[in-house]
Amino acid sequence: MFDGLIKVAAMTPKVKVADPYYNAERIMELMDEAEQEGAGIVVFPELCITGYTCEDLFYQDRLLEEAKDALRQIIAHSDGMDGVWFVGLPFEHGNKLYNVAAVINCGELLGLVPKKHLPMYGEFYEGRHFEPGNNLPAMVEFDEEEFPMGTDLLFETDALPGLSIAAEICEDLWVPDPPSTSHALSGATVIVNLSASNETIGKDGYRKMLVASTSGRLCCGYIYASAGYGESSQDLVFGGHNIIAENGRVLAESERFTNGSVYALLDIAKLRFERRRMNSFSPDKAPEYMVSQVAMVRKETPLEGKIPQKPFVPDDLSERDRRCEEILTIQAMGLAKRMEHTGCKTAVVGLSGGLDSTLAFLVMAKAYDILGLPRKDMMPVTMPGFGTTDRTHGNAEKLAKSLGCQLTEVDITKAASQHLKDIGHDEKTLDVTYENAQARERTQILMDLANKCGGMVIGTGDLSELALGWATYNGDHMSMYGVNASIPKTLVRHLVRYYADTCGDEKLSAVLYDILDTPVSPELLPPEDGVISQKTEELVGPYTLHDFFLYYALRWGFSPRKVFRFACYSFCPEMAQESRDGEIFDPETILRWLKVFYKRFFSQQFKRSCLPDGPKVGSVAVSPRGDLRMPSDAVSAAWMRELEECEEEFGED
Repeated sequence: MFDGLIKVAAMTPKVKVADPYYNAERIMELMDEAEQEGAGIVVFPELCITGYTCEDLFYQDRLLEEAKDALRQIIAHSDGMDGVWFVGLPFEHGNKLYNVAAVINCGELLGLVPKKHLPMYGEFYEGRHFEPGNNLPAMVEFDEEEFPMGTDLLFETDALPGLSIAAEICEDLWVPDPPSTSHALSGATVIVNLSASNETIGKDGYRKMLVASTSGRLCCGYIYASAGYGESSQDLVFGGHNIIAENGRVLAESERFTNGSVYALLDIAKLRFERRRMNSFSPDKAPEYMVSQVAMVRKETPLEGKIPQKPFVPDDLSERDRRCEEILTIQAMGLAKRMEHTGCKTAVVGLSGGLDSTLAFLVMAKAYDILGLPRKDMMPVTMPGFGTTDRTHGNAEKLAKSLGCQLTEVDITKAASQHLKDIGHDEKTLDVTYENAQARERTQILMDLANKCGGMVIGTGDLSELALGWATYNGDHMSMYGVNASIPKTLVRHLVRYYADTCGDEKLSAVLYDILDTPVSPELLPPEDGVISQKTEELVGPYTLHDFFLYYALRWGFSPRKVFRFACYSFCPEMAQESRDGEIFDPETILRWLKVFYKRFFSQQFKRSCLPDGPKVGSVAVSPRGDLRMPSDAVSAAWMRELEECEEEFGED
């Protein structure tokens, strides 16, 4: 449970209708499996102790008594197990029957959560047998002890801060105002659903969407366990469709028409961060709930499955293509609107032959197409300096020609040399002054050319560079509209590749592929034997790592320790439970660049505090007008101390 993680399960036992003892045996077998797998929250289907399809047999004393006896067996079986179990059964109270979820923990019954909404339409006839559940918990007797029964129950533990579990049953989820809304507003971070949802054509897609959207709307984890094979097929078939979702995303889903188990890791810390971030998620309307304490052992939850190395880039190729087209359109629409609003007909861009300026130029072309303007009116400008190579210069020329416009060339070497001489800087001293003088000279040229033609300068800097502050203040840092401002470097590459793959122009594709193969560089230092000598990733670190750090630190508020743990799992084969494809980094390398990330992220905020306008395209952005309102003088000391602790702990291991 360290780092806010807990493993959960949705399990469907094979049942025999009206045979509680048989069903209890199958439930206990699955409990043993879940215990072996380390699951801390386990959910079984609605009325699984008796079977959902007992119909009027629910009235029979014999069935109800055996159901209670089976519940006793399950409670006893849980003794010594580290987890909380949700099991469905019919329960009699006050001469009325209730469809309840029994909540079990460490050999004890903690409470009963009744179903509130009983369907009486189509194939459903639950109102014939059961009473709607009460909201406010009332005390009911079981085995000469009293337990709370009501929908407004929360189950919490000190072993995992923020973990608060509530339950609803099947139809409760499908109604306009489900109990889960009240549960979440009262603090529940995990909702469990014991269900018996039959299968009809297309129902599985709606069910999955409903579970996923509920988890997103309520910023919670949602565990849905449904009845499966073994229920009566007199009129219905049950598919055992189990789903685990978190904050709008399905983490695990079972195949239908099978009985079995699905497992997933829920990140309670991530959910808490999201709720803190969303001021519209207000608990003020929440009623008073009764809280029961769950006994759990605080232990490390092993990471499982695949943690993508490139969280900004979808693994699925079709989804990646769809995402790329959508992003390019958002960028182009933003620029088109700005040009239309200002009456600007000429967009000016510094075209270096590198990835970022290439993407900005492609977006410009798309914006011109949207506005119905001729591409020949675009103004790409190449400004060779001390570090420009023939490869990048040639690619800039080819790119401009392929997109149907004239490339303007302004050589900055004489102007930069004169400027260095004017300020008394030795041209042989290849320091930051030497580099930034070129960057600022280029920006001045672009701004003046834009003034000359009544145009605007289009910024090329990307999200990764902004996060690291890898931009020259009042140099490439500045523009009149920054189309790449929320595109991370790992995604820039895929956007350019997507354009190359789909443009239908062999010459344009060829130049784009060569640009993709060119090392990332600002080209501010002289080349060696005509080859780029200054490689960005050798100076600030691999962008694959930095984008990974950025996503988890900014989007989900991970602590440095947690970011390090996730990165080691994703990039170090020896620290993962399954083989890893992609880039490989050892823990020492990850930690070194993670320190660089935090130091630069904090120290360079002043550059982000005065960013030009630019379109937001994803869930992570650093605009001071939008997602990141951060003081320029904040220090990284607390974050660095945690990384030092990680380094000490790793060294001891």
